[in-house]
Amino acid sequence: MELCLCKIPNTFGIEVTADRFLEYDSEEELKELIAAGRIAVPYLHVGSGSNLLFITDYKGTVLHSRIHSIEMTAEDKENVWVRVGAGVVWDDFVAYCVDRRWYGAENLSLIPGEVGASAVQNIGAYGVEVKDLITSVETINLEGEKRIYCVDECGYAYRKSVFKQPETKSLFVTYVNFRLSKKEHYTLDYGTIRQELARYPQADLHTLRRVIIEIRQSKLPDPEKLGNAGSFFMNPVVPRMQFEALQRMFPTMPYYDVDARHVKIPAGWMIEQCGWKGKALGPAAVHEKQALVLVNLGGAKGADIVALSDAVRASVRKKFGMDIYPEVNFIGN
Repeated sequence: MELCLCKIPNTFGIEVTADRFLEYDSEEELKELIAAGRIAVPYLHVGSGSNLLFITDYKGTVLHSRIHSIEMTAEDKENVWVRVGAGVVWDDFVAYCVDRRWYGAENLSLIPGEVGASAVQNIGAYGVEVKDLITSVETINLEGEKRIYCVDECGYAYRKSVFKQPETKSLFVTYVNFRLSKKEHYTLDYGTIRQELARYPQADLHTLRRVIIEIRQSKLPDPEKLGNAGSFFMNPVVPRMQFEALQRMFPTMPYYDVDARHVKIPAGWMIEQCGWKGKALGPAAVHEKQALVLVNLGGAKGADIVALSDAVRASVRKKFGMDIYPEVNFIGN
């Protein structure tokens, strides 16, 4: 499907258009688009626009995958291997796994976006990152050539992957391959999961998914009602010595151990300490329940969100002596 001057889907609810909007239903159709020269530079591949902030209209071609298949490719006594189309809605895939009692993805419930973007972004929540489930990522390049990246080639780290590097941004993710466990196990020691789970008489996979969804809904606004991209900033990971110096100044500072030498500090806590929680700057605001989230109060443009982001970052830098960086990708000038 091809549309001209089409609105670009984005969860911030910002009114922006692309010169052309192309969708494809298979790898073969994508290769045909490439061979016909219909994907001209500049171009941008999007999912549901859940991690994008458009500053201006996009003067180029926006592409979107409609590869919606989910296929179990192998299984043994302990695991199942599943090949999932990049266009599958991420939370639909999580629900699919939970319904089949496949363990591993449940803590990533209700994260917005699509499966292809999950592999690019290395989404994570409540002690789980998608890299822990991925076995390989299938791609097509701008010459129509296919390459499969095994997980060790993906360069995964906190909200990072090889697919976000400039030299690989010409790759189109078509399928993501996952390994899920058939053995019952849960990741519960993060945030208030155990506390919330204790309210239910039976703790099983469906119950845990429900709890994760309830926790997210209690903190994060629904993009259909209040435009946002979820967590706007990444949590900074700092050397332990730097953290200990900060902790002496701010004894109540929460943290998570990353390894023996590094500590993760919640950016939302720092933003809240700077007085930004619930505060607006024009039509953009810091969410009243979760300071890590910037929201569109109505009619905001990309520049309004950027101005708020810059102001928040400046406050954190002044108070804590460190930079926090957007997790959201800025598109345009």
